[in-house]
Amino acid sequence: MAITLEQLNAAAIPEAAQLLDGLYEHSPWIAWAALAQRPFRSLPQLKHIMARIVAEADRDAQLALVRAHPELAGKAMVSQTLTAESTNEQNKAGLTNCSPDEFARIQQLNTDYNARFGFPFILAVRGPRGTGLAKQEIIETFARRLDNHPDFELAEALRNIHRIAEIRLDDRSGTEPTLGNLVWDWQEKLAQHSDPGYAEKGQLTVTYLTDAHRACAQRISTNMRDCGFDEVEIDAVGNVVGRYKAFGTGNRAGVKTLMTGSHYDTVRNGGKYDGRLGIFTPMACVRELSRQGRRLPFDLEVIGFAEEEGQRYKATFLGSGALIGDFNPQWLDQKDADGVPMRDAMQHAGLCLDDIPKLRRNPADYLGFVEVHIEQGPVLNEIDLPLGIVTSINGSVRYLCEVTGMASHAGTTPMNRRRDAAAAVSELALYVEKRAAQDGDSVATIGMLNVPNGSINVVPGRCLFSLDMRAPVDAQRDALVADVLAQLQAICERRGVHHALELTERAAAAPSAPAWQARWERAVDSLGVPLHRMPSGAGHDAMKLHKVMPQAMLFVRGQNAGISHNPLESTTNNDMQLAVEAFQLLLNHLATETP
Repeated sequence: MAITLEQLNAAAIPEAAQLLDGLYEHSPWIAWAALAQRPFRSLPQLKHIMARIVAEADRDAQLALVRAHPELAGKAMVSQTLTAESTNEQNKAGLTNCSPDEFARIQQLNTDYNARFGFPFILAVRGPRGTGLAKQEIIETFARRLDNHPDFELAEALRNIHRIAEIRLDDRSGTEPTLGNLVWDWQEKLAQHSDPGYAEKGQLTVTYLTDAHRACAQRISTNMRDCGFDEVEIDAVGNVVGRYKAFGTGNRAGVKTLMTGSHYDTVRNGGKYDGRLGIFTPMACVRELSRQGRRLPFDLEVIGFAEEEGQRYKATFLGSGALIGDFNPQWLDQKDADGVPMRDAMQHAGLCLDDIPKLRRNPADYLGFVEVHIEQGPVLNEIDLPLGIVTSINGSVRYLCEVTGMASHAGTTPMNRRRDAAAAVSELALYVEKRAAQDGDSVATIGMLNVPNGSINVVPGRCLFSLDMRAPVDAQRDALVADVLAQLQAICERRGVHHALELTERAAAAPSAPAWQARWERAVDSLGVPLHRMPSGAGHDAMKLHKVMPQAMLFVRGQNAGISHNPLESTTNNDMQLAVEAFQLLLNHLATETP
């Protein structure tokens, strides 16, 4: 019989602890400590409480928890002494049916891992979908994590233990994240389309208006129609636009629209969730509304933006930019790496260039813009929270820079006579790191560093480098920029070298509209999930819409330390389920506010 939240809250602690026994392998102290914090508002809150108890435990307790788990395909499996839960999990991943080569490989990895870290390798083998990872994926993950730093790997083991506990709690409570599974499956199917040269390698790359890109648009369109959208179209820049109309088919005067969505293009060899999660989450909401025969007092416009990443052409936010009138006709003459002009690519895709100006939306017709996005960072993963409230999208300033000194013989030039361009930039790099850290949420990066025609026996006379500086408030960003440039000036004067700067980007910060941020907060709080407010260090389509209408974003936790723009980018069906439920609550709350 499935356990319920009411049972857990009402039962005596020993009885309730028995209901939770085995969620954490041979470690009942976690459930006992959690029950002291009753009543629980939701199962997600209970999961978070248990994770925080482990995080706040001392290192010896954490190591004991990790060591309570069996090796994968190890001695306990062979001797059939696994717990029932572990047996089920290893069965679902096929580890009880390994070939001799697979078994030998896993045994060697177990040996190597224990020798390096002193505890067994922990992996939630039922995976982010809950149905079990493929054996090859398990082996590849095992081998990859052998290279981790011991402290990081301990944290990664604990994160996987929390995922194991989450799945076990779902099993016991009869909880099935059906909408999270739906969103997961949509994303998996969309990821089948990839550009030539990458598809053959099993890599995901979808750049603007390639065959794969157009196939993605068609698949999203089909999914939208299946969900019950009233109108679905591919517009003049390739955006996929679905509209779910307000109740009533007569006089629509005064009916406003809530816009949402994200992009479906990817970086090269990227992940499956960046952008796409923000398309499919509201689509799942429309599907449920349609199945219930329910209408909202406003139109809901879900947009799969055709381009955000700037991978094929030197223009970004083509999809969302067109909706605010920010499409530069000169971009049409840009050529990709194969010499194909954007104009030709658009015409080949059957897009009508003359209609691009007509895409511009009238902000007066809109309530605002909201976007769901995978975090693309480690914060939510580290604090064991599935959702985060975005306070602002960081403003950024970027420069391409050059320091010029004097190239000279590395053996004959005394150290106090050198005008080393690379050393000057290296000194600046250390300052950049230190200065950005002073603000807490500012970031600064020298992502490119190059000594042209460098030689092992020559003091560098030139050094080319980039500067990328970001902060959630423009004034904070500008103070960071001023300090970094002043330091560059001082370093160059002291070292007798010169510098030149080319400003390549200045993007304003996009603070979340307070009312819309509050709506996300109300929705997340209604789920019983603790609130965490955070800036976004990455750029998003919401930055564009921010120029003409209020916007706010919801972040969803990423797995694998939150890595993004990488094939390891991932999230779980549970976290996607919560994102859909939060979006549903936002729509419901907004419906009560809208006349």
